[in-house]
Amino acid sequence: MPQAFFPEVPKKIVYGGPKSRNPLEFKHYDADALVGGKTMRDHLRFSVVYWHTFANPLGDPFGVGTAERPWDDGSGSVDNAQRRARMAFEFIEKLGAPYYAFHDRDVAPEGKTLAESHKNLDAVVKVLKEEQQRTGIKLLWGTANLFSHPRYAQGAATSPNAQVFAMAAAQVKKAMEVTHELGGEGYTFWGGREGYQTLLNTDMKRELEHLARFLHMAVDYKKSIGFQGQFYIEPKPKEPTKHQYDSDTAACLNFLRTFGLKDDFKLNLETNHATLAGHEMLHELTLAVDNDALGSIDANTGDPLLGWDTDQFPTDIYLTTHCMRKILEMGGFTTGGVNFDAKVRRESFEPVDLFHAHIGGMDAFARGLKIAHAIIEDGRLAGNLSQRYATWDGPLGQEIETGKVGFRELETRMMAQGDSERTPSGRQEMLENLINEYL
Repeated sequence: MPQAFFPEVPKKIVYGGPKSRNPLEFKHYDADALVGGKTMRDHLRFSVVYWHTFANPLGDPFGVGTAERPWDDGSGSVDNAQRRARMAFEFIEKLGAPYYAFHDRDVAPEGKTLAESHKNLDAVVKVLKEEQQRTGIKLLWGTANLFSHPRYAQGAATSPNAQVFAMAAAQVKKAMEVTHELGGEGYTFWGGREGYQTLLNTDMKRELEHLARFLHMAVDYKKSIGFQGQFYIEPKPKEPTKHQYDSDTAACLNFLRTFGLKDDFKLNLETNHATLAGHEMLHELTLAVDNDALGSIDANTGDPLLGWDTDQFPTDIYLTTHCMRKILEMGGFTTGGVNFDAKVRRESFEPVDLFHAHIGGMDAFARGLKIAHAIIEDGRLAGNLSQRYATWDGPLGQEIETGKVGFRELETRMMAQGDSERTPSGRQEMLENLINEYL
């Protein structure tokens, strides 16, 4: 296929090394380079998102879209969507990312009826399949947009209207089918409007039960069609609702356990969502890893001076280092990956800016990977953590952890001792300095 959509960009973005000054070369991401016996490509499993990269006009609440996208005629037609699909694969192929991800309504226009929407999606999926076969690029995960259409203004699986629930189920059924058809390695549920604006008109208990019923239906259908991909839930505390039920890692874990879904779902965590929840990404990652629930990440960041979901590309090496440290500690990704759920700024409107943004994000995560691996190999961070909890590995700690003693026995022991010893210094500054040694 002719390289027609980005003529000013080389056929392949190559690794130029840290001294390169070419903005269209990688400085740190060398796909075939080994880190701990595994290639960067296999560690990071980079994925380009369809919605922000190829379908976002770069509008905001104060102005219309600024994006210059010469391949898009603005018609909303199936022909236009098919052309956009071919452009998307040219972009991903030149970038060298092994995966992509999409919402159903990003890749194909919604029709006037459900049948027309299905037909439109099938027409574009045909092109996606052709392009996957041509390039070898794979689908990391698919999902359904259950938040943009006016019917979903008051929720989808949690709508007070049973007909809306039924429409959402039909849409997810189709999205799961095409994800399966395209060999997707996972499927994500993001509850964009699964929450409330006010509890004055909300039966929260009933809505949560409906959400659980919806997800159980999805699990049942997944099994019936033989789809082996991993299911993910993506937490977010707010926007567009005042409160979303999948607000953070802890809330999602509690929900999954309460409704018997823990074995069927893992989490897809996003930095900007962690920030909105009042957490660091490291907090969300640690909690997910500790509960064997981390499946994938949406790689972006937010501006701490702004109170909304800005979905900026990640360039903070501390952030990417901490992300990759937790991912390495859990043994690496299996079905998930580093998915760039990020968009260029409204002022970065030219097509080439899409390359600059992804190159920067991929380099940032490549540096984070190398630094995280070095920190783990060094062993001092883990050694300090082990030493800090050393008393729990001694006789007293083991008696407490294994349930061999209770309050009576512990009181007797401390009465004889008189007082507890003081806990040694936490050495926070020293450990922060340790991280800085590698950055």
